[in-house]
Amino acid sequence: MRISELSRETGVPVATIKFYVRERLLPPGTPTGRNQAEYNHGHLRRLGLIRALTIMGQLDLSSVRELLTAIEDETLPLSDLYEVLNQALFPDDPAFSDPDGVRRAENDVDGFIKSLGWQVEHDTSGRAHLIHVLSSLQRLGCDCGVEFFTPYADAAERLAEQELGLVPTEDVGRSDRAAAVVRAVLLDVAMSAIRRMAKAHLLSGDPARREMSATADG
Repeated sequence: MRISELSRETGVPVATIKFYVRERLLPPGTPTGRNQAEYNHGHLRRLGLIRALTIMGQLDLSSVRELLTAIEDETLPLSDLYEVLNQALFPDDPAFSDPDGVRRAENDVDGFIKSLGWQVEHDTSGRAHLIHVLSSLQRLGCDCGVEFFTPYADAAERLAEQELGLVPTEDVGRSDRAAAVVRAVLLDVAMSAIRRMAKAHLLSGDPARREMSATADG
């Protein structure tokens, strides 16, 4: 297909497609003449992946390029690929830290992980982010201990098991790895959307909570 057809199929402007090619996010088409090239379904899939990561995942292009490189490196284990994605979605922010609070939260989170029976590496980004979340909540005066996250952990384990069940157990190719990454991004967005809807549902049936929420927003 010509670049104009690729644009119509994906809804991505021609100028943006050319920009992605220049930025090495999208492979160039096969030259067919002066200033002309043919594109294929691989380009369609790649554009869909880029748009999902930039629009739904809100990732910048440097993070997308890093993720695409990780997807193409089939020697990289799937667990490490997910870690690259996690670092892109939730980069560390050391400036937003309270060393004493972080140390206390770290002990609490490590005890929490142990109580769940989870095997989590010390340098896993999710562990670090939960430590900073707990520390920040406590610094803001929220009456929230680490046990508050138990229902989140229970639901997360079920959801993660369901999600990983979609990944082939053998011969995970590049297209499967790309699907796993974009699925992780979209399901994170879906989980956040469902949580927001659940909150709206509960507030709509509880006038006192609705009034409290309106007061807080005002």
